[in-house]
Amino acid sequence: MSRPPGRRSVHQVLVLLEHPDEPDEFSVLLVDPVHRNGLALPGGSAEQDELPHLAARRHLETETGLVLSLRTILSVDYTPAAEFPEGLNFVYAGGMITPRQAEVVRRHQPPEEIRGLHWVPQGQLREVMTEDHYRRVEDAWDAWEHGAGLPLLVRGR
Repeated sequence: MSRPPGRRSVHQVLVLLEHPDEPDEFSVLLVDPVHRNGLALPGGSAEQDELPHLAARRHLETETGLVLSLRTILSVDYTPAAEFPEGLNFVYAGGMITPRQAEVVRRHQPPEEIRGLHWVPQGQLREVMTEDHYRRVEDAWDAWEHGAGLPLLVRGR
C-alpha cells in the first residue's frame, strides 16, 4: 500500500474443500501473496464506501476465480498499528465448495500480486502461515464447525 488509510478494514474468506479419499478431512484455500511471508486467506482491504462482504467477494473472485455468497462473519481480529496501519480483519464463511468449484480455482490465473493458490490440510496450516494468520484461521474454523458465525448486517438488516 503506497498510501494506506489510517485504519484498515480487511475482509478475508475461509473456503474449505473436503478430501475425496478421506471424508471429514478438509483443506483450506490459501493464497501466497508477494507482499508478505507465509500463506494467507484470500481477501484484502475494502475501498471507501464499499460494502464489507462485497470487498471480500471482490478479492476472492480476483484472487481465486470463485464467486461465493458471503453473509456470515466467522471472526473479527483487531490488529494494532505496527508494520501496517491499525486494522480490523473480518473472516467470512465461504463454506465447503464443490469439486466443480475447486476446478475453477485450479484453472484460475491469479493477479501478479499473488504467487499461487494452495489447498492446505488443516493439520499443516501452522507450518505455512504466520502465527497471527494461523490463529485467525483456527478461530474462524472453530466458529464454522460450531455454527457460531455472526450474520453480516448492513444498516441493521
